[in-house]
Amino acid sequence: MASGISRGFLRTLRASWPVKPAPVPTSPGTWSRFLSARGSMNVFNREMKRRQKNWAASLPDGHQYDYLRDEVGRRVADRVYDVARTFPLALDVGGGKSHIAEHLSREVVERFFLTDISENHLKQLRRSEMPTVGVLADEEFLPFKENTFDLVVSSLSLHWINDLPGALKQILQVLKPDGVFIGAMVGGESLYELRCSLQLAETEREGGFSPRVSPYTAVTDLGNLLGQAGFSMLTVDIDEMQVNYPGMVEVMADLQGMGESNCSWTRRSLLHRDTILAAAAIYKEMYGSEDGSVPATFDILYMIGWKPHESQAKPAKRGSATVSLGDLSKISQPSGGADDQKT
Repeated sequence: MASGISRGFLRTLRASWPVKPAPVPTSPGTWSRFLSARGSMNVFNREMKRRQKNWAASLPDGHQYDYLRDEVGRRVADRVYDVARTFPLALDVGGGKSHIAEHLSREVVERFFLTDISENHLKQLRRSEMPTVGVLADEEFLPFKENTFDLVVSSLSLHWINDLPGALKQILQVLKPDGVFIGAMVGGESLYELRCSLQLAETEREGGFSPRVSPYTAVTDLGNLLGQAGFSMLTVDIDEMQVNYPGMVEVMADLQGMGESNCSWTRRSLLHRDTILAAAAIYKEMYGSEDGSVPATFDILYMIGWKPHESQAKPAKRGSATVSLGDLSKISQPSGGADDQKT
């Protein structure tokens, strides 16, 4: 084989290696312990992420890498339309080229602010129906006053935030009471095919591996993080999106073109050519389709949370029920009277 990986090794890994790795634990308890130990979360190099996004936005054919952002932005916009109201002022946190705003109308949002860490993205804002203002700002430090926006949205940027609990609290602060936050982020077991293949290849070729794919938040933790930030009436769901590519090299090239390359401090910048070839062979052997293509899976976590307000519905107090749950079993039972037997 071109990669030099033995077929015996490929057969062994098929039998012994899990198809999906366990997601990195990111429960509120884990966040709290890490924050208390370090003082502040510092997993990602934000300056590197800014350079990656600027480089991606400068590509002459950069639009061809927007397919994932466009689709997720459309799905976030659909969730905005599900809220039966008009929002006078909205904010998009990490909005890129306005992948959400282009799917909205002035009947839903009257004015729109959009922040991004990349100045090159802001120069390429797409047309939308509502007046839109681009603001160069880091998603970790929102430069807005409290109680400013009726709606805050975000799509595919929060997974690069160092302090996600803190970022969610900032979003809550800039929302007006009874305002709503609707967001989407990459999470769960995203890119498990790429992660497994690179880890196996590095282990076999170099005797160990380093993180090549950034850690992601688990969907089971997201609701707790929103609740701890102070949001109410929470909705969290996950959508698995699978994209087919000719091979692993194309997966990595598209991630780079999206500005989605790993920027964690623990990453190793050098990946040997021999290791890449080995990983590509493993990727195709473990996950390849009959037509020769390979899939890349993205778990998209969607979240909706409201800033508390006295007008919102509240759960009934414990012990206030007037009907016993035991009575529910009687509803479907026939009365058994003599008259019921007559035809």
